Amino acid sequence: MDLTLAAISLTILIFSAILHEVAHGLLADRLGDPTASLAGRLTLNPIKHIDPFMSVILPFLLIVSGSPVIFGAAKPVPVDPFNLRDGKKDMALVALAGPLTNVVIAVFAALILRSLGFASNLPEGTYFLLFVLQLVVRLNLLLAIFNLLPIPPLDGSKIVAMFLPDREAASYLSIGTFGIFIIFFLLMFPIGGFSLGGFMFGLLNLAQQLLGV
Repeated sequence: MDLTLAAISLTILIFSAILHEVAHGLLADRLGDPTASLAGRLTLNPIKHIDPFMSVILPFLLIVSGSPVIFGAAKPVPVDPFNLRDGKKDMALVALAGPLTNVVIAVFAALILRSLGFASNLPEGTYFLLFVLQLVVRLNLLLAIFNLLPIPPLDGSKIVAMFLPDREAASYLSIGTFGIFIIFFLLMFPIGGFSLGGFMFGLLNLAQQLLGV
């Protein structure tokens, strides 16, 4: 892949991941937990959020390798469930705020993309903007889909945990330490005909069709 395109994709991914994490922190703050605010994480300053491996190295390698599945993450904002007014329910809402933010970004970019697509005689530079907007849609949808997977410590697992009894929820979430290894294993080794990458790619195509882009 062209390095300029890789740099543009990585920049979009980083700031989309930052907005994802800030959304977690903002909702947690509104629901009674000021931990992220006190840690100075409710900011768009990349320095506060970038994780060298998950924010830069991993997504860059996926991008330049031409992987159809691209994901990354900023440093997770700290959330203390004991400060939330309704622990499990509020934690699920906080978890949902991140992927939902990425969906909103994708929808907004898709609306701009479609409005420009209906125009005629666009200036030459506009076609580059159309391309960037397509990347914004695609990468934010991928971030939302990836984070909603029910594999701890991803956001989807906290949503699932809301429906489990406390003991089972704690056991389920405790595997989050190994979650990244589980994800990589499922991406690399399909099981019984199931491919996590293929599943995510199928959801991405469906979402893009629904947005008309």
